[in-house]
Amino acid sequence: MTHVITDECIVCGSCETECPENAISMGDEHYEIDPEKCKDNAACVEVCPVDAIVKQE
Repeated sequence: MTHVITDECIVCGSCETECPENAISMGDEHYEIDPEKCKDNAACVEVCPVDAIVKQE
């Protein structure tokens, strides 16, 4: 199971620099997580100031 970034993202960039898998990049309106690269280590969740990163179900 991977994580996703919700519309609550404020485009601060904290998650992108924290991801050891380089799975996060800027999308059309906010950052997005590539599910093929995400290894579910949750490093991005810890640094998100608005809790915009959640487990995908």
